[in-house]
Amino acid sequence: MSKYVTPKPPVFERVEDERLHRQQRLAAAFRLFGRLGFGEGIAGHITARDPELTDHFWVNPCGKYFGEIRVSDLILVNQAGEIVKGNAPLNRSVFTIHAQIHAARPDVIAAAHAHSLYGKAWSNLGHLLDPLSQDACAFYQDHSLLEDYTGMVLGTCESQRLAKTLGGKKALILRNHGILTVGQTVDEAAWWYISLERCCQAQLLAEAAGKPLPIQHETATLTHTQVGTHASGWFSFQPLYDRIIREQPDLLD
Repeated sequence: MSKYVTPKPPVFERVEDERLHRQQRLAAAFRLFGRLGFGEGIAGHITARDPELTDHFWVNPCGKYFGEIRVSDLILVNQAGEIVKGNAPLNRSVFTIHAQIHAARPDVIAAAHAHSLYGKAWSNLGHLLDPLSQDACAFYQDHSLLEDYTGMVLGTCESQRLAKTLGGKKALILRNHGILTVGQTVDEAAWWYISLERCCQAQLLAEAAGKPLPIQHETATLTHTQVGTHASGWFSFQPLYDRIIREQPDLLD
């Protein structure tokens, strides 16, 4: 009788293999974001910390549609916002937002932010999500709210405030702007974004239909330990990755 082994993120002996793995996951996440309609013009970005140059991160080039991004399209940016590898423009707000998050959170490998429909809609209400479902419990007491909108995040002071507000949590609601998630893997950050967007949609629908009944604190706290772990976020992304690779293998180019 075979013994079931709980899947875990891979561990690499060579930094080159780990870098390629992160790049492949990053390109796949963009394809999935494109399929799910998270693209909005040139807005939106996912970053992945380089495993060797840990103050550098890989990101999508500005102006490239999510649904067409390949590994070879990704650009590498250093701590000064300079493009180290790649021949494409950089969205300046990518650097200001993500650089401060990566600097403040050494545990964060990836961060995702886009202007998706329900995240934008929910952000206008100016409050946190309630634990209305098992899925929403993944974010229970594990997301923050940036309470005011002061324009595009282009300055260091504003991006530092954003990183401070995120704190040690997995997600951030930026009022009148959208949502942002982080993870210890690209897979985790991407999955939390997808899940948070759907939780925003679910609560908007529930509130439009009537008076939602939140899960009680004790149960929501317990459920968070079951569905809100790093491992759960990583594992939840794997079926999506496998499918997008089968359907769009060119993303690996």
